[in-house]
Amino acid sequence: QVQLVGSGGGLVQAGGSLRLSCAASGSVGSIRIMGWYRQPPGKQRELVATVSRGESTNYADSVKGRFTISRDSARNIVFLQMISLEPEDTAVYYCYASTLEFRNYWGQGTQVTVSS
Repeated sequence: QVQLVGSGGGLVQAGGSLRLSCAASGSVGSIRIMGWYRQPPGKQRELVATVSRGESTNYADSVKGRFTISRDSARNIVFLQMISLEPEDTAVYYCYASTLEFRNYWGQGTQVTVSS
């Protein structure tokens, strides 16, 4: 079992920045990928960014160049630095982890609201 606790959301004006954090606990040695998904109002959950054990990263096209995902493996924390935020980035952001056994875990979600 893996437990994920996300934090760092909030309200920001367009053009502003936020940093999300996700702390993993439990069977952290089995995690192969961590990252973030988001669910905008009235829409389906979508990939934002992921980082693998080998530090390979993957980003949604809509956030490339604006968001940066990083991983502190020693503390089992993943960060999502978001700059140049747009109203379209408004969503509930969910921390995500996938294990070597291909089990998926989700954090509780943190709200990010970008005002125009």
